[in-house]
Amino acid sequence: MIRNILCAADGSTVSAKAVDYAIELAKKLRVPLTVLSVELVSREDMAQSPFWDSKVLEASASITRTEFENVSQKAQSAGLENVSCVVVSSRHVAEAIAAYAESNGFDQIVMGSHGHTGVSRMILGSTAYAVVARANCPVTIVR
Repeated sequence: MIRNILCAADGSTVSAKAVDYAIELAKKLRVPLTVLSVELVSREDMAQSPFWDSKVLEASASITRTEFENVSQKAQSAGLENVSCVVVSSRHVAEAIAAYAESNGFDQIVMGSHGHTGVSRMILGSTAYAVVARANCPVTIVR
C-alpha cells in the first residue's frame, strides 16, 4: 500500500512529466507528496570556493525556488494540498534519492528518465537505473 510518494525533480522536461504524474498519483491515492531536488554541490562548499560568489549562490537558489513554486502551483491546480519540497546535497544523486526515500519511510519513488538504452546508457549512465538498483521501495520511471 502506498502511503507517501517521493518525486525526484531536477527541472528538466522529463522531470516535469514525472512531477505531473506524481501529483496525479498522490491525488488519486490521497497521500502526501514530497518533491526532492539534489544539489550536487552544497551551498557551504560553494561559499568556500574562490570560483563561486553570492550571485551564483542566489542564482542556484532562485532556480530551485522557481521549480518548487511551479510544483506547488501544479499541485494546487490539481487539488492536491499535502505537498512538500526539500533539497539535499550530495555528489551522488541516485544514492541521495534512495537514501532519502529509505530514511523517511517513502513507499514509492517517481522520477523521470530520458530513456537512453544500450551504449548511450553505458556512456552516460542512468540515474533512474541506479535509483531502481538502490531503492528499498518501488520506483516508477516516467518518460
